[in-house]
Amino acid sequence: MPQIAQMAEIWSSQLFWLLVTFGFVFFVVGRGMVPRVMDTVGMRDKQIADDLAAAQAARDAADKAEEDWRQRENANRERAQALVNEAKAKAQASTEKRLAKVQAGIDTQLTEAEARIEASRAEAAAEIEAVAAEAAQDIAQRLANISVTQTAARSAVQEAMSRG
Repeated sequence: MPQIAQMAEIWSSQLFWLLVTFGFVFFVVGRGMVPRVMDTVGMRDKQIADDLAAAQAARDAADKAEEDWRQRENANRERAQALVNEAKAKAQASTEKRLAKVQAGIDTQLTEAEARIEASRAEAAAEIEAVAAEAAQDIAQRLANISVTQTAARSAVQEAMSRG
């Protein structure tokens, strides 16, 4: 094989060109492109780390803002509940005052009505006595042809009414 026989003659030139090619690739790619790629990767990693740090800071700020909001909301709820309770207490006190006034008025009216009823009862009893006394006089006059005085008839009616 002639290619193998030429190997010793061309070996040194191939080795030379191999070294030149690898040297060229090393300097162009290794010294020129790789540092730029590594710088780009490093900048990307730094940007990602900065973005993650900013996101975490924003999340922490949002959590703090939410906690502050919850505390304000709870305080507002407590104040609102206190206002509601105060309004209820005022309304209840006002209602109790009005009910007390109305009850006092009703009690007064009831007392006056009871007094009027008692007066009417006494008046009716007196009238019944008078009518009964007249009827007793009239009955005694018609049945027994006896004349009975007003005073005697009234005392007889009172005595009969007190027994019954």
